[in-house]
Amino acid sequence: MTHNKINFQKRRDLGEIITDTFGFLRENLKPLSKAIFKITGPVFLILLLAISYYSYLGMDLLENSIFEMAEEMSSEMYLISIFILGAAIFAFYILLYATILHYIKSYVEHDGIVNETEVYQGVKDNFGGMLGILFLSTIMVAVGTLLCILPGIYLWVPLSIAPAVLVFSQRPVMDSISHTFDLVKDNWWTTFFSFFVIALLIYIIGLIFQFPMMIYFFVKAITSSQEGSLADPGSLIDWVYVVFNVVSSLAQYLLTGILIIASAFIYYNLDEKKNFTGSYQTISNLGSQENNN
Repeated sequence: MTHNKINFQKRRDLGEIITDTFGFLRENLKPLSKAIFKITGPVFLILLLAISYYSYLGMDLLENSIFEMAEEMSSEMYLISIFILGAAIFAFYILLYATILHYIKSYVEHDGIVNETEVYQGVKDNFGGMLGILFLSTIMVAVGTLLCILPGIYLWVPLSIAPAVLVFSQRPVMDSISHTFDLVKDNWWTTFFSFFVIALLIYIIGLIFQFPMMIYFFVKAITSSQEGSLADPGSLIDWVYVVFNVVSSLAQYLLTGILIIASAFIYYNLDEKKNFTGSYQTISNLGSQENNN
């Protein structure tokens, strides 16, 4: 599937992590995208509908009073709609993490060739574990942030590679979380800066998808001010704006894939520093080749 195989199992500095993350994405964009949409397709469609519905609610809220909306929608329906949106987002992230990480795992194990059947089976086998590790990681970071922002940031760094540990080392959920702290020990700052820079780049890329929406809103505001309707907030939000908002939101969710790929490179970098796994494997392969000769 790719002609220029990237070796994941080696040490990398920040620049190499960024370069190889986008290099891997460029070389595997088509087959990886195909796997993502095949596996996440139904959930992605539900997410699309949920975001569209909430964008519509936002438009309706500006056009009508909150009391009028409350009369039209029961509290039960509102809670159900919130639950569906939250569940769709969480399920999408579970499948996205599992798909990309198992794609990389197959890529590494088969010397740059990805076995699609292995990817699908891996996602199926690890669905429960990925659900558990993302749920626990989210709760831990949220609690740490609520107690004080710094503990939340401290926990976010090691827990960001917990899904990679789960897939690549095939450890149980709690053992994976524990192992992340062992890997990041003495490398917290380098790991933090790696994730921070990648997240910043993703944010900048995300602005590209938000730019049409911002331009449209700006033009709409100028037009409304000239027509004297700027006092009505509902005049600024229409279906064109809603479509731009939906596309921008979906793009942000998909761009998380870049961070997931980066987390794989960061995991292998830390694993190599700690356990020399890639070096031992290279030596083993050289020994096997000499015996064959």
